Amino acid sequence: MSAERTQVGIVGAGPAGLVLGQLLHEAGIDNVILEARPREYVEQRVRAGVLEQGTVDLLRRMGLGERLDREGIVHHGIELRFRHKGHRIAMSDLTGGRAIWIYGQQEVVKDLINARHDTGRPLLFEVDGVALHGIDSDSPRITYSHDGEDHELACDVIAGCDGFHGISRPAIPEGALSIYDHVYPFGWLGILARVAPSTEELIYANHERGFALHSLRSPELSRLYIQCDPHDDIANWPDERIWEEMHRRFEADGFTLNEGPIVEKGITPMRSFVVEPMQYGRLYLAGDAAHIVPPTGAKGLNLAVHDVSVLADALVEWFGSGDGSKLENYSATCLRRVWRVQHFSWWMTSMLHRVSDVDGFEEHLQLAQLDYVTSSEAAARTLAENYVGLERV
Repeated sequence: MSAERTQVGIVGAGPAGLVLGQLLHEAGIDNVILEARPREYVEQRVRAGVLEQGTVDLLRRMGLGERLDREGIVHHGIELRFRHKGHRIAMSDLTGGRAIWIYGQQEVVKDLINARHDTGRPLLFEVDGVALHGIDSDSPRITYSHDGEDHELACDVIAGCDGFHGISRPAIPEGALSIYDHVYPFGWLGILARVAPSTEELIYANHERGFALHSLRSPELSRLYIQCDPHDDIANWPDERIWEEMHRRFEADGFTLNEGPIVEKGITPMRSFVVEPMQYGRLYLAGDAAHIVPPTGAKGLNLAVHDVSVLADALVEWFGSGDGSKLENYSATCLRRVWRVQHFSWWMTSMLHRVSDVDGFEEHLQLAQLDYVTSSEAAARTLAENYVGLERV
């Protein structure tokens, strides 16, 4: 077994791990990134597509804004559609010019991987048997196999950026974490269609048959979702049925939904999940390893990037001056935003999705809330500020 050493061992090469590695590199802090999946899988994995203003600002500061600014699509508003009518929330007007960008997570990852390779620091794909050791000591270690050889990586700190199903969170002893887990009684059937978007801005539709979202990935690719049973089989949804349901839920005067070849489809269950604290000993969790939000608020990637920006700042101070106060407060700092984002995502989800409602009471509450949000500037500003990303929490 070969013995190696680094300052920060990073498990996971998603947006969280890659952004953290880049921020640490810029500060002159040595780090190694380990990823179980092949590079091709990581770069093609379609996930989030909405970037908050703060995420875009950070990527630009890191020198990663060139392709984003060229290919990303800036949105200054979103539409809430209910009772078959659209109502625009003018986000930029309500937030002093802040906006969102449509730029797929896989594109962000490609940019980050290229930037990582330019640094010359290690980024290893297809790593097997990753295990964490001594995380409650001053000398944690990561063991793993790569290219048929066993390795032991000694670290000062380990960052667990390996997602909800990764190995980092389970490495923390049972009982050390408080777990908050809420599973929603519905999921999203999502499609990627090779057709020009039918809208210039995202449409969030509340419909008597269930929620629908019209998003996009490019001028040629549309991303659409409809609320469904999370246990349904995608085989029950041939393309013709999907488009028929899409037409029903987006129906509005003067609106035409473009159809095209469906190149990807699947059903995703929805949950809210948080662990507290987000750290144990010398192990620090970030992104989906520590929290999951329903996609209604478009927050998952953005929250992960915020986590690692906080962690990088704390590590720079600790390695630079020995002051560990920010590291000690890492969880508390991140969790303030995590719970704010959880509330916003839950609020958007509960306002737009239909649940079993025999007497119609919740339906009328939803419509009353939607009426208020779209008629009150104060209520619209609350939605807009949270959607584009709060500057401070």
